[in-house]
Amino acid sequence: MKNFHLPLPDDTYEHLKAAAVRSKVPATTLAREAIDFWLRQEFRRARHDAIAAFAAETAGTVLDLDADLEAAAIEHLAGKSRKSK
Repeated sequence: MKNFHLPLPDDTYEHLKAAAVRSKVPATTLAREAIDFWLRQEFRRARHDAIAAFAAETAGTVLDLDADLEAAAIEHLAGKSRKSK
């Protein structure tokens, strides 16, 4: 574990301390959990953006999703059964 000095605005510091008292959890634990949560969300957003960018760049190319596979996925997600060929 590494230490990290983080100056906070007075209001943020007071809110953090009050939340720590209310939850009976150390302020450092609350801050660590909040930062971890934000980083996980940021990672998910970045991954989503990268996938969306790839999909947009490859739309209509040989790397685009196969039409039959896409239709099967949509039917599956919609809960419909596919007819046998």
